[in-house]
Amino acid sequence: MYAIRRLEDASSVLYREKVIRGFCHLYTGQEACAVGMKAALRDIDSVITAYRCHGWTYVMGVSLHGILAELTGRQTGCARGKGGSMHMYSKNFYGGNGIVGAQVPLGVGISFAQKYLGTGGVCLASYGDGAANQGQIFEVYNMAKLWKTPTIFVCENNEYGMGTSTKRAAANTDYYTRGDFVPGIMVNGMDVLAVREATKFAINFVLKNGPILVESKTYRYTGHSMSDPGTSYRTREEVQEVRKTRDPIISFREKILAANLVTNEEIKEIENKIKDEITEASKKSRTDEEVPIEELTTDIYSKAANLKIRGILPSSELEHSTKGLAINL
Repeated sequence: MYAIRRLEDASSVLYREKVIRGFCHLYTGQEACAVGMKAALRDIDSVITAYRCHGWTYVMGVSLHGILAELTGRQTGCARGKGGSMHMYSKNFYGGNGIVGAQVPLGVGISFAQKYLGTGGVCLASYGDGAANQGQIFEVYNMAKLWKTPTIFVCENNEYGMGTSTKRAAANTDYYTRGDFVPGIMVNGMDVLAVREATKFAINFVLKNGPILVESKTYRYTGHSMSDPGTSYRTREEVQEVRKTRDPIISFREKILAANLVTNEEIKEIENKIKDEITEASKKSRTDEEVPIEELTTDIYSKAANLKIRGILPSSELEHSTKGLAINL
């Protein structure tokens, strides 16, 4: 959780300095959601999420440098700098998806494949409270229940959609109840241990009964994206109150200290090591080589056969190149 927090701090700095361009949605405050769920997942399970994906990318195996380099468009990024903030991938991690809610039907497809192939795995399809009002999500609730796919629908409810409170956008803000015929549970998304245990329950449930909906009640400290200051629809005092009373990192630190599982010195050592790694990763992500123009014609087809690239003018026909197809996981 501390690594994700520092990662997002570094991302914020790089964006403000215009080293990161385009869109950038931070996960600050929501760290317990990704970390708690990953702690319960097995090697055979899969995850797909929305565009607030830096934290998920990290827990699914990509290094801090691989993420920051991807954000800055460098060849050393986890998708060779071609995906940017919203499109990152690793083994059993299907992104990072930029279209609101569109990853949820894909998640049901992944879990359908897992059932069809008999892998014994489940798919965790995560989305935000804003996407929870999308029609396509209700369509795939139906399909998943009908086919009893091992899908864990996860609504990471951070209380605010794109510039507005959930209470202004949804008639029913109890998102765990909105599956109707899909059962739902709600968990404190600021408590990493509670999230882990809820996910363990969900995995066992979907393998026997089909889909479940998990609402993880959390809170993000930043605006919707880096272009949103996040203060026009909520007060600074509200954000500070959550930081003081519900912060997932502070509360977990207090628990393990009280249980004598760790000392202050050991925590400091962990934090200093992470800070050093972030500093080095940030430095490299500024200086690594960018993606060359020659790679414009790569990574278009999954099975390249020197095919002409469709959808361009005949006067500028290009052929698909196999150069640089390897993804840096």
